[in-house]
Amino acid sequence: MALLVSLTCAIAAQQKNEATQAPFNEAAYRVGERLTYNVDFSHFVSAAYVELFVVGRGTFFNRKGIQLRAHVETVGIVNVALLSINNDYTTYVDPQTGLPYRAQQVVREAGRTSEAERDYNQPAGTDAIPSKLRTGESPGTYDLLSALYRVRAMPLADGSSYSIATEHEGDQYRAEVKVTGRQLIKTNIGSFNTIVTRVNVKGSRDYNLRVYFSDDERHVPVLIIAQHPSGEIRAELTSSELTVPESGPKSSPTQPIKTGLQKSTVKTTTSETSADLPLRDVPFKIGEQLTYQVYLAATPQPAGTITFTLKARGRYFNRDGLLFSVTAQTTGAGARVYPVNDQINSYVDPTTLLPFRTELTLSEGKYHSTRSYNLDQNRGAAVADSKERIEIPVGTHDLISAVYALRTFDLWPKKRNAISIMATTQPRTLFVESQRRETIELGSQKISAILVTLTTDDPQSDRMQIRMWIGDDARHLPLRIAAVTRLGAVRADLVIAPAQ
Repeated sequence: MALLVSLTCAIAAQQKNEATQAPFNEAAYRVGERLTYNVDFSHFVSAAYVELFVVGRGTFFNRKGIQLRAHVETVGIVNVALLSINNDYTTYVDPQTGLPYRAQQVVREAGRTSEAERDYNQPAGTDAIPSKLRTGESPGTYDLLSALYRVRAMPLADGSSYSIATEHEGDQYRAEVKVTGRQLIKTNIGSFNTIVTRVNVKGSRDYNLRVYFSDDERHVPVLIIAQHPSGEIRAELTSSELTVPESGPKSSPTQPIKTGLQKSTVKTTTSETSADLPLRDVPFKIGEQLTYQVYLAATPQPAGTITFTLKARGRYFNRDGLLFSVTAQTTGAGARVYPVNDQINSYVDPTTLLPFRTELTLSEGKYHSTRSYNLDQNRGAAVADSKERIEIPVGTHDLISAVYALRTFDLWPKKRNAISIMATTQPRTLFVESQRRETIELGSQKISAILVTLTTDDPQSDRMQIRMWIGDDARHLPLRIAAVTRLGAVRADLVIAPAQ
């Protein structure tokens, strides 16, 4: 449960293994480095996110040190129904050894906030080295955050093994990290040559924990995988940014790290980066996740889930963009009747909300398809990876960007809007017409909404009878989506947290 409760921070705890006898690489503590991870758990995509940040180097609590921060937060249905985590961790480490001398923790739970601090007061220099230190063993005790960075500072040579003692909430762990090989890992922000490590925690359940560190001096954790009894936990790097601070670090900052998937660039700069720029005049923000439960006809039990996530803003395919991701899955009895596992990524211009690349991986019953295409909005063309060229109107949306664009529409008084969409293989005109105001019930809440119809310029314009109920407020959340499919009437209801 420690893995699940602390997610990547707990996972990081078991990654810790190193020795001060081995070289200490300061590149792992690059001031300004901010890493963001998306965490999948079992069949829940984007169950949480984690941020790691090297805040500064200076004098803290009357001692020279490096300030490290981490933020861990569950989102979507996992946050509502399974496990609510919204924690901040701050650790101050010795710049010569990486040993922590002070750690702070902020835990937010059930509307309450608790804070804890600990002074490690570990000796520095030669006094910190025990007389009988085994090869590959690190002296002293680390908290989870400092342990992760100390492992990164190790050589991680082929075939080597490192041991480190960690402490979390009063419990002591002795972890061993063994380098097992090298592997190319592909992520949404690029491909990485990685060093593969296997982590074992003495006296603990074997979670088959594997950590993939970038094969360079920084040893960035690119991918973390653990096998929990309830399902696989997978933390993947979605953003890596390095910024040079404009001024020297201040001592003992007390503000917690800001949350949200806000970074997606890999560069060094002293000016404002694209990921720092706010999204203007739109009703959504970076990190927003909307999870829907899907129901067939009048069946009371959900047959699947759909999740919309605005993952990050960064540099994709050599241009500034937003990464939208949608996953759709059938579950339980629905998966047995008609298995579905779809993933669509849309890379969108942050100013126009028009896509410049779409990636589709569709698996529906016996149908399987993977394809991608780039959209040239200036020349009016969608070019597939197979080099097939499809003429499209300038200003064409894909299936995902259209949903977010719809949220920016002025839907009342009653009116009709029209946009061009790329419906997987061919462009279509989509008409969005507001009908009336209604109050719908989601869970235990009654919510004001605007009913809109979505039709196309096909001969059978309303063949699928698509209806959406959009929240009648500034966020314009799609609260309910209904349609008629080959399986009959289907509706998707937004999962709403219970009213407090």
